[in-house]
Amino acid sequence: MKFGEQLRSSRIKEYEWYYIDYEDLKNQLKSASGPPIDEPSTNSKKEPKRPKKQWTDDDEARFLGELDKQLEKVFNIERVKNSEVQRVIQTEETEINNIVRRMDARQRREDEQEPTEEEFIQKEEALSMIIAEVHDLSKFVQLNYTGFTKIIKKHDKVTRWQLKPVWVTHMKSKPFYKEDYDAEIAKLSKLYNLVKTRGNPATGDSAAGGSQGSFVRQTTKYWVHPDNVTELKLIIGRHLPILIYNAEKKQDPADAAITSIYYDNPEKWDLYEGRLKKTEGAEAIRLRWYGGMRNEEIFVERKTHREDWTGEQSVKARFNMKEKNVNAYLRGDLLPAAMIEKVRKENKKTEQQLAEQERLAQEVQYSVLKKGYVPVCRSFYNRTAFQLPADARVRISLDTELTMIREDNLDGVKRCGNNWRRMDIGIDHPFSQLPDSDVVRFPYAILEVKLQTQHGQETPEWVRQLISSHLVEAVPKFSKFIHGVASLFPDRINLLPFWMPQMDVDIRKPITYDFGLKRSKERVTTSGSTSDDDDDLDSDDEAEMDVDPHPGPSNGASSTAAAEGLATADLEDQTAEDVAADEDYPIYESDDEDESADAFEEARRVGGMSYYSALAKKYTKTAGQRAWTALQAMSPHPRGSLVPLSNRHQMFFGGQNLQHIKFKAPKGKKIYVPVRVEPKVYFAAERTFLGWLEFSIYIGTIAATLLNFGAKPNMVSFLAATAFTVLAVCSLIYSVGIYVYRCGAIRERRVIKYHDRFGPTVLCAALFVAVALNFAFEGRERHIW
Repeated sequence: MKFGEQLRSSRIKEYEWYYIDYEDLKNQLKSASGPPIDEPSTNSKKEPKRPKKQWTDDDEARFLGELDKQLEKVFNIERVKNSEVQRVIQTEETEINNIVRRMDARQRREDEQEPTEEEFIQKEEALSMIIAEVHDLSKFVQLNYTGFTKIIKKHDKVTRWQLKPVWVTHMKSKPFYKEDYDAEIAKLSKLYNLVKTRGNPATGDSAAGGSQGSFVRQTTKYWVHPDNVTELKLIIGRHLPILIYNAEKKQDPADAAITSIYYDNPEKWDLYEGRLKKTEGAEAIRLRWYGGMRNEEIFVERKTHREDWTGEQSVKARFNMKEKNVNAYLRGDLLPAAMIEKVRKENKKTEQQLAEQERLAQEVQYSVLKKGYVPVCRSFYNRTAFQLPADARVRISLDTELTMIREDNLDGVKRCGNNWRRMDIGIDHPFSQLPDSDVVRFPYAILEVKLQTQHGQETPEWVRQLISSHLVEAVPKFSKFIHGVASLFPDRINLLPFWMPQMDVDIRKPITYDFGLKRSKERVTTSGSTSDDDDDLDSDDEAEMDVDPHPGPSNGASSTAAAEGLATADLEDQTAEDVAADEDYPIYESDDEDESADAFEEARRVGGMSYYSALAKKYTKTAGQRAWTALQAMSPHPRGSLVPLSNRHQMFFGGQNLQHIKFKAPKGKKIYVPVRVEPKVYFAAERTFLGWLEFSIYIGTIAATLLNFGAKPNMVSFLAATAFTVLAVCSLIYSVGIYVYRCGAIRERRVIKYHDRFGPTVLCAALFVAVALNFAFEGRERHIW
């Protein structure tokens, strides 16, 4: 869909007169007032048609004046609406707290009555309206920001006047797109949970979420496009409150930041390949901390993968230590026994817990020293967790602003040196002080859904609707560590995860059913016809669309940090780390029309032989395509039967079909697709080989019988016995070759087709021919024919 059509169809009635006047700005680009342009025409289909007159200083001044007026309009309405939403939330918070207070007879005054059910229902409806307001405001901001970036790009292409650098700086003075709505979302989630539970929210250990070890969880990961992040948070917040680990502590935007340093052997990449192939016992070792760089508590974690057939669950174990002791621990100077002894003196953990931590610390230290593990990759993101305290049935986390950064010294550049982490960066996303070769900014948010599914418990309906909606894209087994290593070390990594080719595919999907936060009655779709000239300015390549890494409705909790930076005196210096000005990213589908259709319409307008030639090519191409389709339909080929959807598929995706796309690995690389191998697969291959062996023995027995036990051995019986003997030997050789091939593929977890399409068919045909020849020769020998 073209952006102009998207803007017209997505207008919200309340904001109808405050959107950027995109069509008027496009028309101004076509109304140059300078002298005619005398330039030779080009045949480039990617080149947009330029105005027939030169772009002058007066035209530029007029365009800039209108553009600034549009920016002022959008900025003012966003500021007003944001303040209005904050005031309404504050008012509702006061009223809801008053209602909850009245539920306690000890706090209720004599002239007050106990709250009724109608009051809670009214407050629930009021909060629903506020949630819709926040959603509409975020969509308004996102759509207008896209409009400004697109019109600036069109201006630079059409007029050849470079406005983008100046305008990006000017937009920073009125950063309507940098407003953060996470604080409002957190308040709304808390209030909605308070009202929904009628003033009795669940309580418990928020950090633990109950006894997590006693739960069997089904975990699936999804990608979320930045356009859908705010809407997703609002939807989840209506069902699950945002998890606050320490309600008594004043919340800081840095609290949402999570940073991990991953270790590996850069010569063999043992941990990378183990986690990618999901081999039994594959480990991942990382050091993690929460918040800023000044946090002195560091967690050493080890994740161990276990195959399902082992009957064991994958384990994530960790222990904490002081930051000042990390280097000594990794070098082997600080022994785990001495470290645990300090913890034992604090008398905060049981002896069993201390013993487990000491054993884990010893194993991790041994692995680091023995196998040469060094820091290779850092992952940074801001996490928003949704969960009822002390209730682990449904836990959802959303990671935004995901960034992977190099931590190694492999190319001669000292990043971390002899330290366990580099110290030249912190949590200052988007880390624009780093060179492009050192950083990978992941374009999507990561949604992780953990469900308690044992004892036949069904997935909540709202979760099923959410994960099968257009807001998310399922990417099972996605790993930040694997993606970071594969992206940051292209010259050293040849085995890529299966999702790497999908990075260039737009994950947004059309709305297939009525799901999400929207008020359809207040939306208006303004229909309007556009002339052919309108398409001239929409023909630029949208695959190079610009987007800011901090758009207000698209980012996570840490975008508040960027908003705080705007309050300082020198705005330009504070936003120097922004990557928005130079980064291209697809927001909407390309405005390019089908190139063949454009060429045909152009030939139609020209007329003459060019038109007839184009018409002939069009008909020839259509006829060839139809003939090829008909031949494919008539040609004999195996047709598969309908396979019912698995329970796992129905649980996570409902009844919808999944899209299947074939990708090709880059030159010199291989794409690894996870293959699940259980012991019964080995046994199945062995049983198949034994079946072939048994069949070969039967055929060999027939050959020996014909050769040695005939009534009167002659040439006919000798030829028949020879045919059966050759068939038995060929069957043995083929079965051994297939068995060795399959065992190697299973051991290496290669994706191959384990069914045999040709062997049984050839064997059956050869056996039929041997029996028929034997029958024919024997009949002739007995003078039957």
